[in-house]
Amino acid sequence: MAAPRDDADTGSRVIAGDKPMADANGVMREALGQFEELTGHRPEAVSAMRKEEDGWLFRVEVMELRRIPDSMSLLATYEVRVDSDGGLTGWERVGRYERGRADRR
Repeated sequence: MAAPRDDADTGSRVIAGDKPMADANGVMREALGQFEELTGHRPEAVSAMRKEEDGWLFRVEVMELRRIPDSMSLLATYEVRVDSDGGLTGWERVGRYERGRADRR
């Protein structure tokens, strides 16, 4: 797969086959802002992103319960779905873990 590059004519990102990539960064920022406002959980990281037929799917990591020491804090992974216009359409918690634990896979 070719690495993404900037298209000088349009300013959009392109990847193998010279197809413009949607502005995933802008979509992600808008959707995660909506997610934080509705849930009260501030995303710490985006661990996955996938373009889907009708929009985007993001996996985000959020702090759900702060503990001392921080390595014992509870984090959760959420799947956040966004329509093609960047509007939040839903979210679901798909996992929960202590910060200091390694991935179980």
